[in-house]
Amino acid sequence: MLSLGQKVQRIRSKNAGPFWITIDIFCGSKEVYQDVLNKLENKIIVELFKIPGETLKKFEIQNLNVIKFSFPRRIVQGHIQDRDIHGAQFAVLLSEIKF
Repeated sequence: MLSLGQKVQRIRSKNAGPFWITIDIFCGSKEVYQDVLNKLENKIIVELFKIPGETLKKFEIQNLNVIKFSFPRRIVQGHIQDRDIHGAQFAVLLSEIKF
């Protein structure tokens, strides 16, 4: 069984301004894109990152074989309690999910 990180070309997470995180999943091919799209439900993202389901936004960019998720940060970027100022650690967690 492969992890999501092994299956896709690249997973990247970053800030989308000081209040949002965005995660891009670059699938690399139409086949991988469709497979990931069918298996990666919003529920998985909500549970993994412990966020309210109604705040999650999902974007399916078929022409580029990219799936994108965005959600509000718990803590504003740069706050004294912010442990990931760039939002980069979310990609690592998502890449370890087994498919």
